[in-house]
Amino acid sequence: MFEYFTDRAKRAIVVSQDEAIACGHDFIGTGHMLLGLIAVQDADAGAVLADQGARLDPAREAMVRLLAEAGVPTNGRQDARDALASIGIDVAEIQRRADDNFGAGAFQFPRPAYTPHAKKSLEQTLREAKALGHEQFGTEHMLLGLLAVGASDSEVDALDVLTALDVDVDRLRPALLARIGADGGADAGEA
Repeated sequence: MFEYFTDRAKRAIVVSQDEAIACGHDFIGTGHMLLGLIAVQDADAGAVLADQGARLDPAREAMVRLLAEAGVPTNGRQDARDALASIGIDVAEIQRRADDNFGAGAFQFPRPAYTPHAKKSLEQTLREAKALGHEQFGTEHMLLGLLAVGASDSEVDALDVLTALDVDVDRLRPALLARIGADGGADAGEA
């Protein structure tokens, strides 16, 4: 599925993964996906989010705070490391060797998995692109997907983060559609 994402959308996905790892989370939720979209400012979603007042550092702080208030641990995936250590596998040594051979940060273990709500959002990304007649999925479709799946009852999500930032969530979809309607969707045309 990711082969259909534009380069900017792929960058947003990578940033969301990096944000999850940097925060010490063993999952990628819609909040992390939102951080990825905000970070890619040269894309449609990033521009609309910036226009509505969403900034990366405050969004990250809000997400971490909301997750901490919800009791979500920031354990740096220590459970998996401990399990491997119990059978004699030194993840830190593997990471050191990978960094030496492939560059710093080349090996991250374990890679965070998408939450069910984030997976649903990515599935909705496909539907949003198809509804607009686009063959590739850009950041605009990712943001539309986040908005379409709405809030989750079971996890802190992108809408919670946007609300904490005082972003009017109801204005995002029309603003984004106006932007991509006016310029043909900068992301959609990019390979």
